[in-house]
Amino acid sequence: MNFLAHIYLSGTNDLITIGNFMADGIRGNKYKKYPKDIQIGILLHREIDTFTDAHPIVRQSTKRLHKNYSHYSGVIVDILYDHFLAKNWTDYSTIPLNVYTDNFYKTIQTHFEFLPVRTQKMMPYMITDNWLLNYASIEGIQRVLNGMNRRTKYVSGMDKATTELQEHYLEFEEEFTLFFKELIDFSELKKIEITEKL
Repeated sequence: MNFLAHIYLSGTNDLITIGNFMADGIRGNKYKKYPKDIQIGILLHREIDTFTDAHPIVRQSTKRLHKNYSHYSGVIVDILYDHFLAKNWTDYSTIPLNVYTDNFYKTIQTHFEFLPVRTQKMMPYMITDNWLLNYASIEGIQRVLNGMNRRTKYVSGMDKATTELQEHYLEFEEEFTLFFKELIDFSELKKIEITEKL
């Protein structure tokens, strides 16, 4: 899953949210140097990724993209799923998305010192361009995919994936909705398990 989903699945604890958000920048057991709640967020992120990558519904979505995008298909699906979460936000939260994203940006600024250097460098762009809110539109997703394509030195062709998104919009949306319902339940259980183990 991409940023918005990971943040949402963290719940209401700011430090768990921070951990989940920055987890990709923390390797191996280096998570152990952080406060307990951040550790929970990092470990939750890893569990979410493992569950997502192996899930048959997600594989169905990635299969649709595999011919054109090969091993980048999973990354693209993560971004597309964030689009459907943002677009259908009111199905998942009573807090308006613009308020929710503003609150998150304040949270990461408050806890800036915990973020890995790479995340600290990315953060100003994320806030200025309001990535999380812009996921709700196809134009916003296009900008994200353009950026991802640049990062792969233009070999991934990810910037063209909005074509498949529009061609198979209803299928992707239905797959997201079915999968995300399971992922919410999974994440709640894992959060409890991780908390009890630490």
